[in-house]
Amino acid sequence: MENSKELATRFREVVLDGKWIANTNYKEQLADLSKEEATYQVADLNTIAALTFHINYYIAGINKVFEGGDLEIRDKYSFDLPEMVSEEEWQLLVDTLVSNAESFYVHVKSLTEAQLDSSFVKADYGNYRRNIEGVIEHSYYHLGQLVILKKLVLAASVS
Repeated sequence: MENSKELATRFREVVLDGKWIANTNYKEQLADLSKEEATYQVADLNTIAALTFHINYYIAGINKVFEGGDLEIRDKYSFDLPEMVSEEEWQLLVDTLVSNAESFYVHVKSLTEAQLDSSFVKADYGNYRRNIEGVIEHSYYHLGQLVILKKLVLAASVS
């Protein structure tokens, strides 16, 4: 159970409230952004909103597996952010990410060592530990992009 708590804490740090590795996290970076800033297009890069949707897509999809459901997420849909027209829609996306991350944290924290080492959905996908570590690494990768995008967006004085 100690390994699951450690993994859960590492996940929590990158998304919800950590400062150790990146000195920031998604929740902190997204807290003060408007919909205009989050959807501002810098060259041909993903928007902050698209990255937020992308990370939430994977977290929500894996939460379904934790809850006994099927793995329904597919890479080809992971950036299919619907058009956002209101500030409320942006805030809902941020709130949904935070809520799904909290659930993910609770699920991971409760896994036994045997569950961490068991196959994730099917043997081809590796075990739970590998997939959880993948989510953490993937989240850090996109957090770095998000931080740089935020600096570019704010420098462009979008709001």
